[in-house]
Amino acid sequence: MDTIKLIAPCHFGLEAVLKKEIYDLGYDIAEVDDGRVTFIGDEQAIARANVFLRSAQRILIEAGSFKAESFEELFDRTAEIEWERYIPKDGRFWVAKASSVKSKLFSPSDIQSIMKKAMVRRLSGIYGIEHFPETGDPYPLRVFIKKDRVTVGLDTTGESLHKRGYRKLSSKAPIAENLAAALIMLTPWKAGRILADPFCGSGTIPIEAAMMAANIAPGMNREFTSMDWANIIEKKHWYEAFDEARDLVDMSVKTEILGSDIDPDMIKIAKQNAKMAGVEGLISFRCCDMAEFTHPGSYGFIITNPPYGERLMAEDELAPLYATLGRTIDRLDSWSAYIITSYENAEKHMKKKAAKNRKIYNGMIKTYYYMFPGRKPGR
Repeated sequence: MDTIKLIAPCHFGLEAVLKKEIYDLGYDIAEVDDGRVTFIGDEQAIARANVFLRSAQRILIEAGSFKAESFEELFDRTAEIEWERYIPKDGRFWVAKASSVKSKLFSPSDIQSIMKKAMVRRLSGIYGIEHFPETGDPYPLRVFIKKDRVTVGLDTTGESLHKRGYRKLSSKAPIAENLAAALIMLTPWKAGRILADPFCGSGTIPIEAAMMAANIAPGMNREFTSMDWANIIEKKHWYEAFDEARDLVDMSVKTEILGSDIDPDMIKIAKQNAKMAGVEGLISFRCCDMAEFTHPGSYGFIITNPPYGERLMAEDELAPLYATLGRTIDRLDSWSAYIITSYENAEKHMKKKAAKNRKIYNGMIKTYYYMFPGRKPGR
């Protein structure tokens, strides 16, 4: 397999972050759509994208793309795809997820069933068998239909890329690791600057920042579905990607990353997660009320995910919390603050107007990423 079209889904609103990451890995972008970026790669790109991309949700091989306005057309066009290039005779294959937007075909379960039947029809003719044992490696598929255009992706990742492997314990409403990483990448923060999260919960934002500071690839300590797909990607590409990741790690980096939370149990969990991620030496965690948070340093960053309506707190508790957060930011007068929340009155109660407000979908929740850039340090 030479040139391959690869699809990287992401959170809605973070396409530009992912696009830059893919460019930085050395691959050309083919298309950017809502919630996903398509790029051109090769076998090695499958491994490297899974290991190195921080903001992606998974990596898919584009198996086919076509127009379908009826289930008959969906069946026929699916059966035309050369599934034998990807799925061996004993392969276990199914449509794991189907989504449809502004299309005539809108029933996910029907889409999944019909496409599975079409794949069986095609492979039955190729392999000369009627019944597939499906005892081999898994080959899950994901299907996107938008304005009657069907895009079929073979999922090389398995468990979502946000599962780095370090978060064994979490708070009640944790931020996803890939979203946390993307929020950090949307700021000018670098390892030499102070970063603090006064609502750190189970520690995701500080841990992702520490991994970025030490150049620890997000996928270097986990496995992927396609690692056993010898018919598609040679094992050596995985070894090379993991070796590349290990060679880039720099635990000698000088950085100051702080995580605090009012709940002592959360601080214990955050410390355990940081240890699992191998970055406990790069983060200082402490139990502290956000109202008491202060720091003698200048030009630092607050990057945080405070409670909001869908997360833990009632509406009448939110106004005073955001008012206190506003005062905390004012005390740190040279600092920058970046706050993700779905609370639409955040600016009002913080008594601060964001320089920029970016809309990001955290799952099905529409959130706002408020950006309050502080003063830049002198040269």
